Amino acid sequence: MNFYNIGKIVNTQGLNGEVRVNSVTDFPEKRFKIGNVVYAFLNDGSSEKLEIDGVRKHKNFILLHFKGKPSINDIEYLKPSQLKISENELSTDDLKPGEYYYHQIIGLDVYDLDNTHLGQIKDIMSLGPNDVWVVGRENKKDLLLPKIDQVIKKVDLDNNQIIVELMEGLDDEN
Repeated sequence: MNFYNIGKIVNTQGLNGEVRVNSVTDFPEKRFKIGNVVYAFLNDGSSEKLEIDGVRKHKNFILLHFKGKPSINDIEYLKPSQLKISENELSTDDLKPGEYYYHQIIGLDVYDLDNTHLGQIKDIMSLGPNDVWVVGRENKKDLLLPKIDQVIKKVDLDNNQIIVELMEGLDDEN
């Protein structure tokens, strides 16, 4: 089963079993709500399934309380750990048209409008107003493609490919 990072437990909060979480998800209100199941991945390589039974915000943190963990002694060992959700928890309902999860894009083959294979998406950089998709190419420098409609013409998840229009200046090796 695949897991996706949604936050990091950075400390405990008080004596009643709450933890401070730095959220790294675009959907904190959906990921951190009562009844949801999350997985804590500890530094020793182990993991634990936890059910959220309390949520509140405090400063820049999300404070979580887990079912069956009523005191600080029950959760002290969780810090620090990565909080993740299982692949089953992901929903395309979270995304607007034209939005994708990173794991859906990384690994896709990239073709230009002439159907020439350019390479494969190997990374995504979040750089302000739009993401930049990094295309790994054989014997060439990586190609950096801004995620804008003028460049990304079609994302075809079923066929594992992306069609792009290389605007002038994008590929300095042509």
